[in-house]
Amino acid sequence: MTSDRSDYQPINCEFHDLLEDLATTRKPARISFLDEHGVVQRRDAVIADVFAKQGAEYLTTASGETLRLDRLLEVDAAKLADFEKPSE
Repeated sequence: MTSDRSDYQPINCEFHDLLEDLATTRKPARISFLDEHGVVQRRDAVIADVFAKQGAEYLTTASGETLRLDRLLEVDAAKLADFEKPSE
């Protein structure tokens, strides 16, 4: 998990809702994200929780891994880049 929260970029609400739906149903999902070195990683995981902490938003997987939401690329075939960015 990255520790620099100062550069967190909020994600689209519809994409956030998708993550919460997956957490509620405990449906396994394929997750693609950038790790702290900017390298694309992929996981097949169950999203256990979606939460906010100290100005950033995260998800945790059933295996205990924590991912920052603005580092997500794709979840369950939905690409974050395809969703409109939230207005500031």
